[in-house]
Amino acid sequence: DVQLQASGGGLVQAGGSLRLSCAASGFTFDDYTIGWFRQAPGKEREGVSCINARDGNTNYKDSVKGRFTISRDNAKNTVYLQMSSLKPEDTAVYYCAAPDPMYYCDEGARLDVIDFESWGQGTQVTVSS
Repeated sequence: DVQLQASGGGLVQAGGSLRLSCAASGFTFDDYTIGWFRQAPGKEREGVSCINARDGNTNYKDSVKGRFTISRDNAKNTVYLQMSSLKPEDTAVYYCAAPDPMYYCDEGARLDVIDFESWGQGTQVTVSS
């Protein structure tokens, strides 16, 4: 049974930083891409970033490039999202997810909820101006 647990959200001022964690269990973590998504009030859930299991290829939503960094520690079954230079528009509930096993994450890959099958509960990130 795939389980994903996101944590690390909170309230931060604009320009600040947060690190989100996604702890995974119930599947062979080393074999799966993991993605981060977010959903702001009244908006659709959108892809933020993803990272491949073995080659470490990553992809980022344009608006977070240069500010967010995704990484993973396969020994700890955990994926991180380091968020810096946060803006009020980054305010959202952040989710981690695991995709269909055929999904491959690289620059230019589609980051769409339709490709992701297993979801954790979200963690709230609020950026004040």
